[in-house]
Amino acid sequence: MTDQENKISKIRSLLDLLEAEISEEDNFSFSHNFDALEIPSIIASIVDYLQPQLLPYEAAIYWNLFRKSILASGNQYARVSVRGMQKGVITSSSGQTSSLSYSSVQDALSGLEKKGVIAKAGDTTREGTPYRVYIPEEIAICQQLKATIAAQQTEVKPVDARRELDFYNVPENRLKVFERDNYKCHYCQKQLTRFTATLDHIQPVSRGGDNSYENLITACLHCNSRRGNRAVMEMYQINDASS
Repeated sequence: MTDQENKISKIRSLLDLLEAEISEEDNFSFSHNFDALEIPSIIASIVDYLQPQLLPYEAAIYWNLFRKSILASGNQYARVSVRGMQKGVITSSSGQTSSLSYSSVQDALSGLEKKGVIAKAGDTTREGTPYRVYIPEEIAICQQLKATIAAQQTEVKPVDARRELDFYNVPENRLKVFERDNYKCHYCQKQLTRFTATLDHIQPVSRGGDNSYENLITACLHCNSRRGNRAVMEMYQINDASS
């Protein structure tokens, strides 16, 4: 191995470690904030915005992965094998058998990956391949469909942004801020969910800021922690220096 190839190998190893740390932080945030009471809302979003964009086998396999990850353990990861998903997921389109062909499962998993609905989260072993299962809030095609439907509605209810309302502590008001920001961190633009997103005050409470709609922005846990009591512009300078 040449010196240049050795350097490239080290860089890749460091990137893999960094990605693993970020995934671990996301998984902790999701598991820590996940509330089973929100399952009906998540399922409604899947039915409204994701399922209409999936092929039948893709939809069946997504629901199976959803069952084995979020419903079973409260986190977004499931390890499955192609052979293990051939039976017990859906009856074949011909209706002649309850088993899917090996290639049908492979094609469905590949289709879900291409649509940004799932992502491989590690190496394949004898037990199968680990996948991260996304929910509509972090799936681009779902957000696009949601925006299209909203634009087609004749009557759009305005957001009540009166300053006396608390958008920090009231759950339904917090979601309005997250939705306004498309569940993306204001500082690093990372895609988040209602379980990994946090709210950050533009004007800190310690400096007279309040919990109004206009004074709150969506931030990931990492950026929110880094900011502390700094001014918002200081965070941009820190992120620019890090990039």
